[in-house]
Amino acid sequence: MKFPEAASTAPPPALVRALRRMLRPLVRLMLACGATYPWVSELLKALFVEVAEEDFRIGAKAPTDSRVSLVSGVHRKEVNRLRRQRSSGAEIMPSVVSLGAQLVAVWLASPHYLDKNGRPKPLARFASEGGDLSFEALVAGVNSDIRPRVVLDEWLRLGVVHFDSAQRVCLNVEAFIPAAGFDEKAFYFAHNLHDHISAAAHNLAGAPKPFLERSVHYDALSAASIAKLAAQAEQKGMAALLALNKSAMDLEKSDAAATEPRQRMTFGIYFYTEPAAAVQAAPAEVSDGTT
Repeated sequence: MKFPEAASTAPPPALVRALRRMLRPLVRLMLACGATYPWVSELLKALFVEVAEEDFRIGAKAPTDSRVSLVSGVHRKEVNRLRRQRSSGAEIMPSVVSLGAQLVAVWLASPHYLDKNGRPKPLARFASEGGDLSFEALVAGVNSDIRPRVVLDEWLRLGVVHFDSAQRVCLNVEAFIPAAGFDEKAFYFAHNLHDHISAAAHNLAGAPKPFLERSVHYDALSAASIAKLAAQAEQKGMAALLALNKSAMDLEKSDAAATEPRQRMTFGIYFYTEPAAAVQAAPAEVSDGTT
């Protein structure tokens, strides 16, 4: 999207309130992980310079330090220093995530690996036991250069799979979200929040073609009702994810011969609950990021 020019006045009060609420859980996480204000301040300073340089250009020419300073509010000498020492902000995907996402996608989308209810089948560990319906065959079908034992050991460590009573390999979740492994969880934390916030910011800026970004929220529910809704959200949400996963896999295959530039997409779900600040009856609300 094309961002508007930075305003010279203070940001709108509604945006300030929204930023305070949005940033609070991030500040809590940063403090819990030892990221104090001075460290985060330096990180934010560098990001303000980076975004001002990349997303607020006038034409194709790289902006001057003075231009970046004007847009970002960072002193020109600091802009010069940060631009010289700037490191790549590219998303670094842990190797286990890259291969794991492919394997789980195949396991969840290929009819060969699904039961009559569309659930992922338990797989024999070795091809000698299950033939093409084995974990060895699954891995070999996606990447023949890596040993299935290496993948299995890592997935067991991360909590992605487990063994059943027959020593078959069972998928624990319907999407690749490790239960352990900080680097892997941090990758998805950054990837998912980046895309969700990008969609919401795109819509808030009044873009002509808004992204899907909606939610349903109530604030006067009992713990028992929350449990029921959480179960329903998981069931309905996973059904949607599985359907999109299968469609995306099929479309990616049909797009393989196309010559136009590639694009990426993210479709996600989430469910969150906490004690209501003030328990009071409230009507149903549907928050639509397109309005």
